[in-house]
Amino acid sequence: MKRLLKKHGLERVMTVKDFELKAIDAERYTERKEKRKNIKINHNSSVTKVNKIDSKTNQVDFRFTANYSGMGVIKIEGSLKFIGEFPNLAKNWRKKNKMPNEVAKEIHTTVINNCIPQSVTIARDLNLPPPIPLPKVNMPDEGSNKTSSKGGMEVA
Repeated sequence: MKRLLKKHGLERVMTVKDFELKAIDAERYTERKEKRKNIKINHNSSVTKVNKIDSKTNQVDFRFTANYSGMGVIKIEGSLKFIGEFPNLAKNWRKKNKMPNEVAKEIHTTVINNCIPQSVTIARDLNLPPPIPLPKVNMPDEGSNKTSSKGGMEVA
């Protein structure tokens, strides 16, 4: 993903590439037949390490977690290469665990966009609810006099 940012009259090109999963750990804590209502699913994406590769490239290690409030957990770890004109990214990360907001946004968006689909499959295999809400299909009532100009079903 390549993105162009304008800041203080300068143009910065940021690219994330070589997204790689390194570890997947998932566990269901409850029995399959145990039914739970109001399951809260928390997602978290965190950067665990940043290493400078060259003047424009940093390797970023990350962890993604989907926590199913006492029902189970899915953890995914991996790395990606972040390319952009941020020469002190790794140094600032080591000292303060901070990075510019535009960099953090790009990295976390990439992690979430890649890990959520993976965690949907893992959740299915463990009989956990999907970590994202699924669209609902709405059908018009049979007895209703409303006619749709488009016809067919509606997916929200």
